[in-house]
Amino acid sequence: MIKIEFRTFKSSKVSFKYPVTWEVEKANISNNPDCIATISKGEENLLNVVEFPTRADIEEFKPLMEDLITDDGGVIISSDFALKANKEAIELHAVMYTPQINFDIYTYVFIEENNIYIFELRTVDSSDDVLKEYDDLINSFEII
Repeated sequence: MIKIEFRTFKSSKVSFKYPVTWEVEKANISNNPDCIATISKGEENLLNVVEFPTRADIEEFKPLMEDLITDDGGVIISSDFALKANKEAIELHAVMYTPQINFDIYTYVFIEENNIYIFELRTVDSSDDVLKEYDDLINSFEII
């Protein structure tokens, strides 16, 4: 079994580990001022992490998240509550169909201490390796 090496991403509020095969990109705050991290693996995988204050609880936010995806033309494959990183989360998988490219979106949403944390992986490579690395990253998520 191959041992994966990790680096740690840290902001003022969160930390998580990501594989050394992934690269931290410049966060796209011009389009999304709440983006705290953008991490990629090649041309096929892009992870954005956003954080912002909220008064909603996780049950209230789930249908809002689903509506955001379907309003953008996405098709929801699954949407459930899950326990990730010892926290309650929304776990969502959708497919986006665009004229240029079709891709999968794997999203985890956490709401803790009136803040929302959204991890959204957009990928054209839904291989077991990529999804396992993403799962490991999510499970390492900590609020500082």
